[in-house]
Amino acid sequence: MGSSGAPELTAQEMSNIACGGRSRRATILGIGTAVPAHVYEQKSFPDYYFEITNSNHLVDLKAKFASICEKTSTEKRHMYISDEWLRANPSVTAYMSTSLNVRQQVAEEGIPRLGAEAARNAISDWGKPASGITHVVFATTSTGCLPSADCVLIKLLGLPPTTKRVMLYQAGCFGGTTALRVSKDIAENNPGARVLVVTSEVMSLVLRGPSESHIGNLVGQAVFGDAAGAVVVGCCPAADERPMFELVRASQDVIPGTEDAVVVKVRQEGVVITMHRDVPLHVSNSVGAIVKSALQEIMPAPAPEMKSDDMFWLLHAGGRGIVDGVEKRLALREEKLAATREVMRQYGNTRSSTVFLAMEEMRRRSDEQGMATAGEGLEWGMLIAFGPGLTLETMLLRALPIVNHANM
Repeated sequence: MGSSGAPELTAQEMSNIACGGRSRRATILGIGTAVPAHVYEQKSFPDYYFEITNSNHLVDLKAKFASICEKTSTEKRHMYISDEWLRANPSVTAYMSTSLNVRQQVAEEGIPRLGAEAARNAISDWGKPASGITHVVFATTSTGCLPSADCVLIKLLGLPPTTKRVMLYQAGCFGGTTALRVSKDIAENNPGARVLVVTSEVMSLVLRGPSESHIGNLVGQAVFGDAAGAVVVGCCPAADERPMFELVRASQDVIPGTEDAVVVKVRQEGVVITMHRDVPLHVSNSVGAIVKSALQEIMPAPAPEMKSDDMFWLLHAGGRGIVDGVEKRLALREEKLAATREVMRQYGNTRSSTVFLAMEEMRRRSDEQGMATAGEGLEWGMLIAFGPGLTLETMLLRALPIVNHANM
C-alpha cells in the first residue's frame, strides 16, 4: 500500500499510464531488406561452381552437387561477391588455401554497406527521420572485426556517435531473432527508445571449392546466399507511427545432445561448416514442445489449445528438409509457410537475415490481399529460427491492425 492507503501500481501499470493507457510492449514499426546485385541461378550453378573452382574432373562429385542443388527448391541466390572477384582471387575458390585475409576484406566492406541499405529501407518504411533512432542492434555471422560493423553502420547512416550500440557476432542463423529479443528488452526498459535492428550476411568466408572428403561443404555451397534485413522497434507508438507486430514473448532453447549437429570454425581458409544430416530431424522433433510452451503465456490451462491454423508462422528458411519437417510436425497447411518458402525460393538460406525477408514477404502478401493484419489477417503468430547448438530461438508475435498510409 502507498502512503495514501491506495494500492501501489505495478511496473507494467505505470508503464501503461506513461503510454496513455496503451500497452508498453515492444512493436515493430518498420521493415526493410536488401540483397546484393550479383545473381546466381541455381539450375546453372553446379556447372558454374565446378568450372570456377577447376573441379570439372570430379565427375561423380559434380553429379552429387547437382542433385543437392535440385533438392533445395531454391531458384536463385544473391551474392555480394562477383564473378570477376572470384576469378581474380583463385585462393578463395580452392577447397583449402590461406585466404582468410582476402575474404575478410570483402566481408568487412560488404556487411555494413548491405546492412545500411536494409536499414535505410526500414527507416523509410517507419516514416520518421533517422535522427529518431536511439539504439542499434547489429547481428552477423560473417565476420568478427573491430571496430565492429555497427560502428561503421552508424557512420553510413549519419547517426550521431552517441547512438547506443549492441553488436552480435557469430550468433548463427538464429541471430536475427536474438537481435529482436535484445531490441525488445531495450525498448521496453528505455522510454522513448527507437531501436534499429540490422542483420547482414556476406558469404565470402564460406564459399570454397568442393572436396570428396567433406560432403557437408557441398550443402553450404548449395543453400547459402547473401542478404540484409532491418526493423525499427519501439514502444508506445505515436499517432503517426504504424505498429505491425508486437513482440510478446521471447525464448531460447538448446536441444540436448546436438552440439555436433552444426559446427562452424574459423580457419586460415575461411569459415568451415560441418552439418549433420539429422539436423532437420532434431529441429522438427523439438519444435512442438517449444511452441506449446510459448503459447501457454497467452492460452493458460485450462483454456482450449490454439490450433496451428489460427496462427501465422514465420520460419527461418534453413533448408527444404527442415521446413518440410517443421510443417509436418506442427500439422501446418502448406500455405502457412508460404512466406518462408518464397524466401527460400528467391534467396536461399541467408542466415540471420531470412526471418526479416520472410516477415516483409508476409506483410507484402497480407497488404496485397487487403487483410486486416500483416500476419495474414490473424492476430497471433510465431517466429522460429535455429542454428548451431542446436539452438531454437522463438518469438511469439501479435499482429496489429494495418494502418493505411493514405488515412494518416
